[in-house]
Amino acid sequence: MDPHHLRLLRELGDRGSVAAVARALHITPSAVSQQLNTLQRSARVPLTERSGRRLVLTEAGRALAAAAVEVMTALDRADRAVGAYLDDPAAPVTVSAFHSAALTWFPPLVRRVPQVRCADEDVARVDFPGLVGDYDLVIAHRLAHSPPWPAERLTVVPLVYEPLYVAMAADSPLAGKPRLTAADVAGEPWVSVHEGFPVEGVLTAIGAAAGRPLDIAHRINEFTVTASMVAAGVALALLPGYTTVPDPRLVLRPLADLPAGRHIDVLTRPETLHRAAVRAVLDALREVSRAGGAS
Repeated sequence: MDPHHLRLLRELGDRGSVAAVARALHITPSAVSQQLNTLQRSARVPLTERSGRRLVLTEAGRALAAAAVEVMTALDRADRAVGAYLDDPAAPVTVSAFHSAALTWFPPLVRRVPQVRCADEDVARVDFPGLVGDYDLVIAHRLAHSPPWPAERLTVVPLVYEPLYVAMAADSPLAGKPRLTAADVAGEPWVSVHEGFPVEGVLTAIGAAAGRPLDIAHRINEFTVTASMVAAGVALALLPGYTTVPDPRLVLRPLADLPAGRHIDVLTRPETLHRAAVRAVLDALREVSRAGGAS
């Protein structure tokens, strides 16, 4: 039964006539009659009857009208509960991020908005959109040339564009060059991410530009582990310019002939942004990402 139809039945019982109901609800008497007829079709017994020229409630109609009061009270209570939930700025908000973003942004984010509940989710690019069913906000990344996120079922909020640099040990001969080319680095062993993850495509492009495939000696997704391998002088790697933890043992250099970078975005379901607490966390994420040196 439609709650609006139940309300009409209750109003008829309270006001005594179809005309009075129509005036109170600012609709035509014929509209009132049509909607009451629709309600009648869902009932097993008559709900109204004629008393002279007036339409009045039957015993069953009065019983249903009384129940309608309870229904409308419950709906109003539910609406108020939803409103309080949407408007509560201190309600918990769940946020996931890939490892380097989590390492850099989670601590200042929690200091700004303590109700945040953080989780790390380092997945292949194609799997980031699926995480919005598990988290309110998903911090995701994709390479500049990658396909955009499926905006028809997501809200995408750009955070930063982060350059990717070639990382090497501070005592590497390459560290003396302010900028590198694909040919400069193609002969070195490399640490790559696992297949299907962002960044891997850039290494493929470096090999193509140099005319030879790169020697992928190690596959490690966690950039802090990769950085320690690079600092030890065992290989080169691509590391992000803003979210790499500073380390005096490391040097980062841009590629002159193959600029590389990634988009870092927040993915969420459109309805999630109706919550005041989620919007507050998103604002804090913007502040945190800007404070990290990104533009």
